[in-house]
Amino acid sequence: MSTYIFNLPDIGEGIAEAEIVKWHVKIGDVVAEDDQLADVMTDKATVEMEAPVSGKIIAVAGEEGDIIAIGSMLVEIEVAGDVDREELEASGKESASAGKAEAEVEFSKQDIEIKNKLDASRVKVAAQKESKETPALKVDKTDAKPSDYGGKKPLATPAVRKRAADLGVDLSEVKAQGDHIRHSDLDAFLNYGSGQGYRPSGASRKRKDETIKVIGMRRKIAQNMAESKRNIPHFSYVDEMDMTELEDLRADLNANRGERPKLTMLPLLIVAICKSLPQFPMLNAIYDDEAGIVTRHGAVHLGMATQTDQGLMVPVLRNAQDMNIWQLATEIGRLAAAARDGTAKASELSGSTLTLTSLGPLGGIATTPVINRPEVAIIGPNKIVERPMIIDGEIQARKLMNLSISCDHRVVDGYDAASYVQALKHFLETPVLLFAD
Repeated sequence: MSTYIFNLPDIGEGIAEAEIVKWHVKIGDVVAEDDQLADVMTDKATVEMEAPVSGKIIAVAGEEGDIIAIGSMLVEIEVAGDVDREELEASGKESASAGKAEAEVEFSKQDIEIKNKLDASRVKVAAQKESKETPALKVDKTDAKPSDYGGKKPLATPAVRKRAADLGVDLSEVKAQGDHIRHSDLDAFLNYGSGQGYRPSGASRKRKDETIKVIGMRRKIAQNMAESKRNIPHFSYVDEMDMTELEDLRADLNANRGERPKLTMLPLLIVAICKSLPQFPMLNAIYDDEAGIVTRHGAVHLGMATQTDQGLMVPVLRNAQDMNIWQLATEIGRLAAAARDGTAKASELSGSTLTLTSLGPLGGIATTPVINRPEVAIIGPNKIVERPMIIDGEIQARKLMNLSISCDHRVVDGYDAASYVQALKHFLETPVLLFAD
């Protein structure tokens, strides 16, 4: 027997350390060559680490969320026979020679068989324990009191039954004003009839306290947001847009789109953003505060804040100013899907010059979004709602949307931000301009 120490390799130019975001093994596990060991995250990407040899894990570098240096130990593996590290490295992949690999595989097979038997035994014991501790459920077919409903089950809709169950209310205690219990009857019982007011359903609904370690993408988001708020003096501005004509145009375009993707409001909004930016170059910029240099970009590399299971990610629409609405719709869908399923490349998650953040139907009345540092501005459209407006002395139903912008006050003046939003508003409220040269 011998041991093999697998050091964290250089996984990117200029990367000095990485965070362990997920372990796929633990001490005592038997692994085969190329099995997944861990996922590690750098500032640029998440990388899967695979076992260079077969054997048993006898040591790991730390816990999920720990930061380790490039070149330091990730795992230590006990292997059968000796391992020639120079030969592994010279092969371009840290794997053993053919003769040694056979011995390792044989060793691995034996340990895997033992491990499988132990796992099967544990599962059997757990199942037996569960069957003893958890008695079979008995269905009470008479959840009413005979004295209240003559031994019959009180009549109520499924929605009322669910609400009563959530509140811990026995429907047999609720007096119905008609032939079945309604929400109003339940309200009356809760407010007056029970003598207790609102009653929670008991300890079974009390959640336990949880302690969750902030690691991986969530830690990156926390660090970036803290850096942005700590270093950038934010200010926000909100204005109202009449989106009625643009929404009508979008409906017409979708009705005649053929094989092209269905349009949301985002592609049209992005066209308006790109067309209004040339007059306000200070908004499509990044600020290196250490060097004291502002770089105003000619191309619009638009970041799109995207919610994923791992947290907020910002894939980038490169050269958005050169795309038409159908190209934008396709690229938005592709990048959002890549961000959510974890296949987005590092180059697709960096290099933005301006960010757009939208909560879609959850957009609320107004937002004060946090700037994606080192950018100097972020735009946040809110929910479109139908409200009455007075136009030419008449009340009309119009589709209105508030649009928010947050800016870096070191670079952008309030007057310039407000002027830009007015220019953007002109494009949105006059949609023919979106297609004019």
